[in-house]
Amino acid sequence: MGEPAVDALPNSYEVALAELEALIRQMEGGSLNLEASITAYRRGVSLVTYCRQQLEKVEQQVRVLDGEMLKPLETNHLSSGA
Repeated sequence: MGEPAVDALPNSYEVALAELEALIRQMEGGSLNLEASITAYRRGVSLVTYCRQQLEKVEQQVRVLDGEMLKPLETNHLSSGA
């Protein structure tokens, strides 16, 4: 009853990522029975898909804002303290 439905979408990327991390800890801990493990795995797949979609949306927004040209970050001037 306290478990979210496999199909329910999280409110944000951060919420999805936190839930995914919690699921991973539970599954790695070995405390889940087979049925709960399968449910957790299905939920994890759903969360990963959601996170990827959110990242793709943000990447598209950055492309639009940056005139369709993503530029590599120049790390030389950042690491020199300038």
